[in-house]
Amino acid sequence: MKKRNHSNEKLEAVTFKTLVVGVDIAKHNQWARFVDCRGIEHGKALKFENNKNGFHTILTGIYEMCKDEGFNNVIVGMEPTGHYWKAFANFLLKQAKITVVLVNPYHTKKSKELDDNSQTKSDKKDALVIAKLVKDGRYFETYLPHDIYAELRGLTTARTSLNKRKKSIKNTITAVLDEYFPELTKVFKHPFAGKASIQVLRVCPIPKRILELGEEGVLTEIKKAVKKTVGRKKAHQLVETAKESIGVDYGEKAAIFKIKQLMEELDLVVRQLDELEKEMKSALEETGLSEYLLSIPGAGVVSMASCLGELGNPLRFEDARQMSRMAGYNLIEDSSGKNKSGTCISKRGRKNLRCVLYQMSLTMVATNKEMKELYNYLKTRENNPLKKVQALVVIGKKILTLIFTLSTKKEYYNPEKVFGEVRKGQLKAA
Repeated sequence: MKKRNHSNEKLEAVTFKTLVVGVDIAKHNQWARFVDCRGIEHGKALKFENNKNGFHTILTGIYEMCKDEGFNNVIVGMEPTGHYWKAFANFLLKQAKITVVLVNPYHTKKSKELDDNSQTKSDKKDALVIAKLVKDGRYFETYLPHDIYAELRGLTTARTSLNKRKKSIKNTITAVLDEYFPELTKVFKHPFAGKASIQVLRVCPIPKRILELGEEGVLTEIKKAVKKTVGRKKAHQLVETAKESIGVDYGEKAAIFKIKQLMEELDLVVRQLDELEKEMKSALEETGLSEYLLSIPGAGVVSMASCLGELGNPLRFEDARQMSRMAGYNLIEDSSGKNKSGTCISKRGRKNLRCVLYQMSLTMVATNKEMKELYNYLKTRENNPLKKVQALVVIGKKILTLIFTLSTKKEYYNPEKVFGEVRKGQLKAA
């Protein structure tokens, strides 16, 4: 089958009867510029507000220009900066049935000096740059899911925010402990991991409070959280460590109060994460793909739901390479003449998707026999052995291939089909 040339398709979409509208998105006021397929500007720049009246204003302007100039097709281009573009794009797609495309902000930045050889930046100027980039086919299609994948994306974004907040709270508590009780990690290596250490943080996080309670008091408090028998040795160690602490001895009441509030906030975030992950599990089941994707050894419910939340519907892709490009896994090099650089991934894609794939790769090389075998081969092969992180990138790309294949074919994971004949030969020889 002949491979499709997407660049040509984008160029062919802009004909002599196509009006290209470039819009510079902002929070309050937005600018629009109009060009044809040759890049000739039509009409004047139009400023409109980021609200319903503003949307109808620009829509009226587009319709009038189409009528006056004889255009019968409209393509609106904009940058996917922040979240302000989504409302306008959704309005154009659903209510006006107008094609909306997106332009990489990096391309706009690099192209803005082509016309006037000036570093000047303004919203009005950027709108024209965006329109000309669209005219040249330098855009990508808009994907705004309105099905279960929209729910997954929202839940994935919320989980990312909660995890960042959770990490921030832990870091703040750790900073207070470093000031008042830096030796606590000698007693509890991971203060946020066990029930006993968490109870200590809630009740007696600083040396003065520990010494006031004494060994029996500390043991009593710990037993409130841990039903199993807790050794007196741990309580004794905590008291003795408190006696030798170099922590400061001022503002102790405020420190206790601060840690108490932070621990309450941490408990809330943990509960919210539990509830959110249940919703993610339910949403993943609604996709109709969970039974196939979760058949992959090492694939967890939350990680797979997060992956689909970032990717969207796997069936919208033509091949797994498109998924890899979306993650920023496509390889790049900087070569000129006899000088050749090494290759690396572009990272021009969804950062959160790469994070999810990295975590999934770590799990799979430990629990999935085929992924572990491939990982070890990539690190130890005689020709061009990869570093650990590089090998994990390859595993991440393989995970995307599995997701695409199992989703499109509606098949369960089959170890015999994971690798092609060439890769099987390489693994066998190694």
